[in-house]
Amino acid sequence: MTTLENRPNTALLVIDVQNGVVGQAYESEAVVGAIAGLIDKARQEQVPVVWVQHCDEGMPRGGDDWRIVSALRPDPAEPLVEKHYGDAFEATTLEPVLAGLGVGRLVVVGGETDACIRATVHGAFTRGYDTTLVSDAHTTGDKTGWGAPPPAQVIAHTNLYWSYQAAPGRTAGTVEAEAVDFGG
Repeated sequence: MTTLENRPNTALLVIDVQNGVVGQAYESEAVVGAIAGLIDKARQEQVPVVWVQHCDEGMPRGGDDWRIVSALRPDPAEPLVEKHYGDAFEATTLEPVLAGLGVGRLVVVGGETDACIRATVHGAFTRGYDTTLVSDAHTTGDKTGWGAPPPAQVIAHTNLYWSYQAAPGRTAGTVEAEAVDFGG
């Protein structure tokens, strides 16, 4: 149902599952486990897995915080997109990668819920992608010291409002990891 022409395929978009992002985040072990299961399922179903890895002054390329968590390993044949902004589409190769794969529907997982996940699901949706957020496969760190709600509330709120997104010719929503259907 995407508004993107000739884009019938789905991809699993794995955002910033790096030591410095999800390593110490809320329920990170369970979230990384859910992501690992989805990666295995996508690979078994020959659904593209597209990795996004953040890099900036606080998380320089090659540093320990920059590395993808040891429980997950990109296959060398899977695209890996480096980003420098919250929205994984902004000033990256993500759009051409997805176009080359014929992808019009994204299943999104990773971190951080209130930053890169939120920016990227909105960025995808406004660019015409059907965008599904996996409700139990994204996480965030505790930012209560800066006035934010506790992580569980940030995640719950993001899942709530993403469940009700609507726009002409596109779909959005959430689904639990065990119910992900890469076929549609």
